[in-house]
Amino acid sequence: MKTLLNIIWLVLSGFWLFLGYLLAGLLLCVTIIGIPFGIAAFRIGIYALWPFGYTTIERHDAGAPSCVGNVLWLVLAGWWLALAHITTGVALCLTIIGIPFGIANFKMIPVSLLPLGREIVRTDEPFAAR
Repeated sequence: MKTLLNIIWLVLSGFWLFLGYLLAGLLLCVTIIGIPFGIAAFRIGIYALWPFGYTTIERHDAGAPSCVGNVLWLVLAGWWLALAHITTGVALCLTIIGIPFGIANFKMIPVSLLPLGREIVRTDEPFAAR
């Protein structure tokens, strides 16, 4: 079922989300100070490409630079990315067939809001491996 949902997601919106995050990541990597944010945008783009069967977890060893970077990301980009995922998630949930895709959009809110210090993992991995 996850594969079928991922294929439908990829065709309808995942590919376009991936391209948007890829473009943002490339633009951010142009400057030296933007490289960590560009890498985070690439990571979110991969997650947006194939979201079913994956989730995000917080890395507790991320440290203070991730916290500072997340504050910058939140102010400059995170709030409007999260707002876009909320808007599209609500719109998708208005239809019965779109509910799984709306939930996938809601799953992307934490990582698009505060991407640094997060890791994307498969949902079928045991918690001990994380």
